[in-house]
Amino acid sequence: MRAAARMVTSLLVLGAGAIASAPAQADRYPVAVLRGLDKVTARTSTLKVPVGETVRFGSLQVLVRVCDKRPPEEPPESAAFLEVVEQHPGKADASVFRGWMFASSPGLSAMQHPVYDLSVLDCVNSAPNAGSNTSGGGAR
Repeated sequence: MRAAARMVTSLLVLGAGAIASAPAQADRYPVAVLRGLDKVTARTSTLKVPVGETVRFGSLQVLVRVCDKRPPEEPPESAAFLEVVEQHPGKADASVFRGWMFASSPGLSAMQHPVYDLSVLDCVNSAPNAGSNTSGGGAR
């Protein structure tokens, strides 16, 4: 019986330690900062997309569903859940990407498209120039 009591005590201590050392949950932010690349012109654009809104990048419609960022005491990471649809006049819309993208590992869950690349840069609290194109090219 004593061995069982020690084992239970050990498990409780280990469990409490695991809970105390568990990473903090990411915080939700209202705006995703994305980098868009037009592979044809080699121009990049920085897009600030409010969560729940859609912006146009070339023939793509980009919708950000969620943007999470780890707290400052954790290793840096921003991630966004994106839905990307390609639109061409006279053709049905085609889903190009739907899933999570991570700022620290853009190749982990990359969008496969012959003309455009998108990647997550950060999650922020405001978008003074939502959908702005800071490089002067790319978004049409």
